[in-house]
Amino acid sequence: MTVASTALIVGSGALPRHLAEALRRKGETPVVAALEGFPPEGLVPDLCFRIERLVPFLRELEQSGVSRVAFAGAVSRPRLDPSLFDPLTAQMVPRLIAAMQGGDDATLRAVIGLFEEAGFAVAGVADLAPDLVPGAETLCGAPTEADVRDVARAAAIVEALGRVDVGQGAVVAQGLCLAVEALPGTDAMLDWVAETARRPDPRGAKGVLYKAPKPGQDRRIDLPTLGPATVRRVAAAGLAGIAWEAGGVILLDRAAMLAEAGAAGLFLWAREP
Repeated sequence: MTVASTALIVGSGALPRHLAEALRRKGETPVVAALEGFPPEGLVPDLCFRIERLVPFLRELEQSGVSRVAFAGAVSRPRLDPSLFDPLTAQMVPRLIAAMQGGDDATLRAVIGLFEEAGFAVAGVADLAPDLVPGAETLCGAPTEADVRDVARAAAIVEALGRVDVGQGAVVAQGLCLAVEALPGTDAMLDWVAETARRPDPRGAKGVLYKAPKPGQDRRIDLPTLGPATVRRVAAAGLAGIAWEAGGVILLDRAAMLAEAGAAGLFLWAREP
């Protein structure tokens, strides 16, 4: 196995590849460890692991020279096989089950805690690859005054959703909430808007997508992400653009996003919270 100081604990999606590439551009080759059943896109893991064998996995990382870990990619709650637990990992089961019953944020905090207790520093994407998490700026186009009002309304809705651990995104047009992000995710929300949502005034503001982390969220894990596919879905939904909390959202393939948004006439705005 590759000896490195950083390990990426990854799930599915494109983020693991983008984060690994950012580290390699800085001269570091990370260990890529994938949760079994959730392969990352375009990236070959150095190893795979199961939750039931978490303690042996943590020891393997330590023996490989890893001192820092970062989490990237999407996972759902895996189905655990009781026959696979080693004795030490089995002792963690009540703690993990209790955290899962407390919601996604509680589960993620528990996972971070387990890695920290094993002696690993836990870094966020912004720590390792700050270019993926832009600060306040308008990257493409320009929102109108009506768009700015819709973004403010959407930001208030997303903050309320986050306080009850529901979602990280909303679509607002002409001051009305067309859709909110829930368990099916952003893509499903945008597809629904494209198929069903109607604006009160067909000649009025088209609407916006807004994304932000949940209030009080540990930003080292599970930040919202946006990518070229999101831009295409926003265009298909007939929206005017995308806004997000500056410093709180990961952009996947910024150049492709800008090209897609420019071609579709959309704005991209990292908004100061």
